[in-house]
Amino acid sequence: MEDPFVFGSATSGEWFTDREEDVKRLLANFMHGVNTILISPRRWGKTSLVHKVSEEARSANIKVVNIDVFACRTDEEFYTLFATEIIKQTASKWEEWISNARQFLSGLVPKISFGVDPMTDFSLSFDFSNPQRTEEVLNLPQKIANEKGVRIVVCLDEFQQIAEFENSLHFQRKLRSAWQLHKNATYCLYGSKQHLMTKLFSKQSMPFYKFGDVMYLQKIDTAHWVDFICHRFEVTGKEISRELAEKVCVTVENHSSYVQQLAWLLWVQTDKKATDADFEAAYTDLFNQNSMLYFKYIDGLTAYQLNFLHAIADGLTSEFTRKENLHHYQLGTSANIKRLKTALENKELIDISGKTVSFNDPVFKLWFRKNVRRFT
Repeated sequence: MEDPFVFGSATSGEWFTDREEDVKRLLANFMHGVNTILISPRRWGKTSLVHKVSEEARSANIKVVNIDVFACRTDEEFYTLFATEIIKQTASKWEEWISNARQFLSGLVPKISFGVDPMTDFSLSFDFSNPQRTEEVLNLPQKIANEKGVRIVVCLDEFQQIAEFENSLHFQRKLRSAWQLHKNATYCLYGSKQHLMTKLFSKQSMPFYKFGDVMYLQKIDTAHWVDFICHRFEVTGKEISRELAEKVCVTVENHSSYVQQLAWLLWVQTDKKATDADFEAAYTDLFNQNSMLYFKYIDGLTAYQLNFLHAIADGLTSEFTRKENLHHYQLGTSANIKRLKTALENKELIDISGKTVSFNDPVFKLWFRKNVRRFT
């Protein structure tokens, strides 16, 4: 029997639901050479969306390269990973990898190495003593696209990681100056830290400002989720009412990963038809599975930070500086609010959209409300 629900990894095929308009827009960008910046809170389905559109683009003879830059800590590590993956994912044979590396990166004199399996364990290394040579790496997608007469789309996951590099602004300017001139190579940039991605692309002072089409991913509507949950139960020989499926969605605020996880736990509890008792058991299991993670979230938080989270958990989303709110939640002075927002956003515990503040993790909010006392 196939798994009815998938969480914790990118979904595809039968497990991918809705996002028709997002798929249509992103695919059009891929097809017509429009750079895209994809922004949303973590685990809302960005990676799944990119992977689905990548597969559809490949069926239209577009070469798509998917790169995760999370592990990169320096610009040299980025250049090495970028070049290696571009070479690997735009060719099908290791002999062609060697040929392309020598042809398109001749100025860098790449060192090529293979592991036990040459089809997977392939890597490049370079001598970056001449900084000017790094332009060859950044222009590699365009050079290959021109030579082979194809269109290439480069998808860079966890792109916000470059903000942590030494001399990050200089590095960002180098990327922008090279990539903005590419005609047959297109870029899709996305990451899991919404506030850093927003900073990179929405501020006029930043190099990547106005680099492309900015897509703010929204939550999937409840109606789509209900249809999906009911269908997944049905195809696996079980049953769930639309009311109980809706309760799954509402409980976790339509958060994509948690909808799938809670639906899975409910499916496990269900014999033939899901009941309220099955839901309560699944809900408790969801809390228990994430409890240790949530304890780590609050470890080291100050009393002010915990009280600020209590305010949000109680439904306060703005007007934190009002005298009665400062007093009721013991938040200190109005000047302290900005510091609290910044600290908690950097810890990825809250999301700030305009003047509205909310928990980044809806299940953490429920757990926090139940398990953490307020300081007075």
